[in-house]
Formats: sequence, C-alpha cells, structure tokens
Amino acid sequence: MIVRSDHANERAELKVSADVGSWLSRRSSHAAGWRAEELVAAKRGSTVSVVIPARDEEETVGDIVRTIRRELMEAVPLVDELLVVDSRSQDGTARVAAEAGAAVVAQDAVLPSLEGMAGKGEALWKGLASTTGDLVVFVDGDLYDFSSDYVTGLLGPLLTDAEVAYVKGFYHRPLGSDADGGGRVTELVARPLLNMYWPELAGFVQPLAGEYAGRREVLESIPFVVDYGVEVGHLIDILAARGLDALAQVDLGKRTHRHQSTQALGRMSGQIMQTVFDRLARHGRLVSALPPATLLAQFRRGESEHGVEREMVLTDVTCRQRPPLADLRGEDRVRDIA
Repeated sequence: MIVRSDHANERAELKVSADVGSWLSRRSSHAAGWRAEELVAAKRGSTVSVVIPARDEEETVGDIVRTIRRELMEAVPLVDELLVVDSRSQDGTARVAAEAGAAVVAQDAVLPSLEGMAGKGEALWKGLASTTGDLVVFVDGDLYDFSSDYVTGLLGPLLTDAEVAYVKGFYHRPLGSDADGGGRVTELVARPLLNMYWPELAGFVQPLAGEYAGRREVLESIPFVVDYGVEVGHLIDILAARGLDALAQVDLGKRTHRHQSTQALGRMSGQIMQTVFDRLARHGRLVSALPPATLLAQFRRGESEHGVEREMVLTDVTCRQRPPLADLRGEDRVRDIA
C-alpha cells in the first residue's frame, strides 16, 4: 500500500503517515496468500469457530454455509464449529441454514435470563457466547460472492503470529457501476471520526467490515455494542487494551451484498457516532455540558389527501452494550446456554 499526505510539511501528519505506513507493511496481507492446508498444520491443537449472524438472509446464507462445510470442514479440518445466529428473521433463514449443514441458534434463546436486545452486535455477542473455538471468525450472512478465502484469509495472521489478536477484512465494494462506491458510512462518518480521534487506526481500509476474526480471550474481554457501532467499538477497545500491533487486516478481494437505503445508512451512522462519543467519554476525552441526544429524526415520504407528505420518524440510537463475556459468572453462563 502507498501512504501519501497532502500536507507533507507538517510534522504531526508526517509522523502519523510514517506510523500507519509501518503498520500497513507489517500487518496487511492478502487472502490468496493463505492456504487452508497450511493453516490446518498451523492450528497445533487450537480450535476454530465460524459465526454467521443472519436476519432475513434465506437467499444467501445457505450457499455460505455449504461453501464453508465443503471446503473447510470436509475437504480439510480447518473449521471445527459452524454456527448461524438467527437474528429474529421473518423468513426461512434458520431452516435454510440448518439444511445446508450449520448449527442454528435463535438469538433470543441464548442467555435467556438477560433482557433481549435487537441489533447486529447482539447477534455477534450471542454467537460468541454459544461457541467454544479458540479462534472465532465472523462472516456476514448477506454475501452473494462468498469464497472460503474469506475464512482462511482472516485466520492466517492469527494462526501464524501469536502477537496478532484481531484481524479485519477489507475489499472492493461495488455500488452500481462504481467499483468502490459502497462503504458510504465508512467514508462519510467512520473514517473521518477515527482519523480525528484515533489516527493510529487510519490504516484500516474497511473499519466497519462485517468479516473479521479474533482470539476468544480477547473477544470475551471487550464489550459488544448491540447495534452497528460494534465494529468500530472493537477496534477502539482492542487498540486501547493491546496496542496497534495486535491488530491486522487482510484483503478479501471483492464484496457483493445487499445495499441498504439512505435512511437505514443514516440510522447506522447515528449508532456509530454514539459509539465514538461513548468511547471518548470512557477515556476522558469528551468535554460536554450535556451528553449527545440519542433520538434521530428522519423524514419518510408518504401520501395523503393533500398530496405528498413528509412523515417524521424517530429512532433511538442509544449506545446500548453487552458487557465482556468474561465478566459473566461462569455458572450463570453455562446454565443459560444449556
């Protein structure tokens, strides 16, 4: 990768560029560089779980499960556990995933003594609680062009370098005719905020990517934001606890998936911003007379007897979080999962 600065004469920017450039050279790789057979040998007794959070993904989740089973469980024994977390789907996601060969758990059936929450981060946290692998790989359930390289690429740095604790995927994200038009929330919200407050993380190409992997002891030591702030929260928390060299990223090629509406992206942006503000406050870096408001007002087009109307819709984007799994008492956790 190439690192350039538009203001190379400024010392602070030079230092950030140098630090990021050094990290990129040490901690970036390509999925094609990791072969499943070699990674099986590198396991040395460790176990691997793959968790797929899925909400209304009956169209895609089956192919993802079949690919992992065929290429990484049957052809080679790389993946030991394959779990789909059904996140309150209204379609046949759970049935399709089970028929394809995955273990399936309903999100709300895990740790049922806790209040149920809605959100992607909740599904990820419940998936972590329901699996046992030493290494855990998370893969989104809405991918149309899934390849087993996603899993091997994310596992490669973890299985070959004991200092790496967490690996993030990145890729080209096409949107229509634009080869990199996807990732709008990343470019408009997440990247500017991370560059402002955590410039050490500036080297992550896709900080919000839904494909990543980590060591269980690390994942269980951090909180999980229950909504779309979960990924940016992970990066900030692991950076604070383990340092930048514990983080790595892998080029997974191209990612084709279902794109969300502009209003949905607005809600996602609000959740991510709330997570960033929460982390700033936790580290004593946010000075404010009042906390940020948590209601996001959006306007939905509608029809009435007077013609086209705009209806205000309010969404609560409060940064709700699950505690580190390691903080739950062992006996309670075992009883709930059972």
